[in-house]
Amino acid sequence: MNPLEPKEFRRQGHMIIDFLADYYQSITNYPVLSQVEPGYLRKLTPSFAPLNPEPIEAILQDLQQHIIPGITHWQSPNYFAYFPSSGSTAGFVGEMLSTGFNLVGFNWVSSPAATELENTVMDWLGQVLKLPKTFLFSGSGGGVLLGTTCEAILVTLVAARDKILSQIGIENIGKLVVYVSDQTHCAIQKAAHIVGIHSKNFRVINTMKSTSFALMPEPLLSAIHTDVQNGLVPCYLCVTVGTTSTTAIDPLGLLCKVANKYGMWVHVDAAYAGSVCICPEFRHLIDGVEGATSFSFNAHKWFLTNLDCCCLWVKDQASVINSLSTHSVYLENNASDLKQVVDYKDWQITLSRRFRALKVWLVLRSYGVANLRDFLRSHVEMAKNFEELVRKDKRFEIFVPRNVAVVCFRLLPSAVAKIGNGRVQDGHVTTEDVANEINRKLLDSINGSGTVYMTHATVGGVFVIRCAIGATLTEKTHVIMAWKVVQEHADAILNH
Repeated sequence: MNPLEPKEFRRQGHMIIDFLADYYQSITNYPVLSQVEPGYLRKLTPSFAPLNPEPIEAILQDLQQHIIPGITHWQSPNYFAYFPSSGSTAGFVGEMLSTGFNLVGFNWVSSPAATELENTVMDWLGQVLKLPKTFLFSGSGGGVLLGTTCEAILVTLVAARDKILSQIGIENIGKLVVYVSDQTHCAIQKAAHIVGIHSKNFRVINTMKSTSFALMPEPLLSAIHTDVQNGLVPCYLCVTVGTTSTTAIDPLGLLCKVANKYGMWVHVDAAYAGSVCICPEFRHLIDGVEGATSFSFNAHKWFLTNLDCCCLWVKDQASVINSLSTHSVYLENNASDLKQVVDYKDWQITLSRRFRALKVWLVLRSYGVANLRDFLRSHVEMAKNFEELVRKDKRFEIFVPRNVAVVCFRLLPSAVAKIGNGRVQDGHVTTEDVANEINRKLLDSINGSGTVYMTHATVGGVFVIRCAIGATLTEKTHVIMAWKVVQEHADAILNH
């Protein structure tokens, strides 16, 4: 047996490409949200691994019959859930090349091209985003490709913690405070727990509908004042550009001014909306970024770069390297010893790392910045179209102003009043309670159809349906169809 025999590799490789091309061509034939029951696959697979080899043809047949029914089809043009996970031919080819080379680029000498290409594409992307030069290798900072935003937050929080403790002493870790809003991604709470910041020092600042659920500087400043008076030390602020629930945009510049007065690390989480900031008309979303300490966005969300690929830039390389560097005899080499190179093992949690830069390189070169901008703009226009359709139906409301390509909407309490009349009168149920229940039922009905897939958020006690437009294959016709599906299921529920 030769596990990497070139002739067989070529034969199977062609089969897989054909299989995936057929899958994308017929993807709308499948329910967008998988309709299987928990534990379905265990009933269909043997209890033990095979002792003898099986042909790829038989494996692909099982893949088609047993695995695909359990897939939620994120690449479907009718996928409007969570945030997009956009793929592309260039992203796939880059991923395939990375997997094919199968290198482990933990330091420069282990594969110089992997490190140097990553340096290059991170500066390319930073320039397209018009990040200050202090974030680039061509300036005093630099960038790294990680797996997800969760990793970016953990890396920066570790660096922020250690930078403060180097000034006040490690024994004072119990005084460090992290600040977020009630709309900040839950990843930061996990990261704070991992780095040893006590839950009592994790400040969740409430947001309001009147400010579109953005984190405002006044309540942040009030929380900081209280903590300082109590002898605590402000350490880290996470500012979000495009929150998970409603894509709220925190006022970056104003928040940085508050945080900078107290020497805090400011991380900008632009996981979703960062991509669209390559368009000049949306660059204002990150105005004030020069006051931040680090910035990240997920190229695998809305930038045609297949999962996983999170782009993180930092102003101060030393803060990250001092916290995460590892030294051992088997890692020693002249280039590293002379500090001539970047060793990415010191910019991340793990030692091993993949050649992610190939994906970004291929995407940028294959499509060009101009086409990438048009791709993003097309989804924003589709979201505007969906928003207009919602507004025309007086039974619905747009719950928060649309930001970029996510529309948050719901059936109005007045539209479901007939259903809830008797229940509201008992004094224990409000019209909002009924509206929340009916909107949840509406979403379940929509998703149960398999025709489209959307997800929800609960903000300010209100259950809203999210339509996130950004799948690579989505066109205006799919958006119009999605709204018709919403209306049909609303009709069925309201007229029941």
